[in-house]
Amino acid sequence: MSDKTALRDPPAGWAGTAPDADAFHAMAEAALAALPDMFKPHIEGVVVAIEEVADDATLAALDIEHPYDLTGLYEGRPLTERSIDTSGAMPDRVTLFRLPILIEWIEGGERLDWLIRHVLIHEIGHHFGFSDEDMHALEDMA
Repeated sequence: MSDKTALRDPPAGWAGTAPDADAFHAMAEAALAALPDMFKPHIEGVVVAIEEVADDATLAALDIEHPYDLTGLYEGRPLTERSIDTSGAMPDRVTLFRLPILIEWIEGGERLDWLIRHVLIHEIGHHFGFSDEDMHALEDMA
């Protein structure tokens, strides 16, 4: 069995069926902990949330027709667009959408923790103002 096909330590709350929101959150926290140390001070205030699917207003704002087409969302102001005058804003937030990620997991056959890690790092990349190429490099580092 290859490293990509089995979880080493299943997260709390996972009984071999579709993991609940707590298990998703545990996998997201493990992915954050695996990020290189140089990034950690810059993500301390980022809130990670797990929701079943995006709401209709979010989908409409992003021009996405089906809720299963959105696996993650970054909400906030990227670090590259901030100034010292910025204050009073809500904390940055990354939302992982459980059902679309589970569907991608079932259809793609990758390890679920790796898929959650991939989506999370992509959304964290938006926080840093990274390009898609930069996000792939960050994922390779984690």
